[in-house]
Amino acid sequence: MTSGRAPPLLVFGWGNLSRGDDALGPLCIERLRARCTADAGVEFLDDYQLQVEHALDLVGRKRVLFVDASLNCEAPFAVTQLHAEQDPSFTTHALSPQALMQVFLDLQGVAPPPCTLLAIRGELFELGDPPSALAVEHLNAATQWAQTWLQQG
Repeated sequence: MTSGRAPPLLVFGWGNLSRGDDALGPLCIERLRARCTADAGVEFLDDYQLQVEHALDLVGRKRVLFVDASLNCEAPFAVTQLHAEQDPSFTTHALSPQALMQVFLDLQGVAPPPCTLLAIRGELFELGDPPSALAVEHLNAATQWAQTWLQQG
């Protein structure tokens, strides 16, 4: 970001690349980053987990897409509109997207940008395993959906 202003779109994926299907968030970010041009008005971030400091990454955004693996969503993926909410993760080291949005609200005194969660169905999260074949199919479908989300500006 050479202008000092954040691009209007943020796509943030998290997960552990060493834990099988937990890698789906960062893998989705990797795929989307490779398909976007530098002037697309989007920033891609990935990390192992959401933390309080990430609330600052929401500043100046028009829309935010969070991407994570999930054991609980329908296959191949689920899309949820999020709202700021203080939940039990607020007191832990890692936060939910809703708790992160609440931190933003508390720090900035204004509502966070519209945020969406793209949860990609995973099955196997064992340390040292690669993503499962089924999870990769889910990742393919989720990445296509995310590309459409990006095109909506």
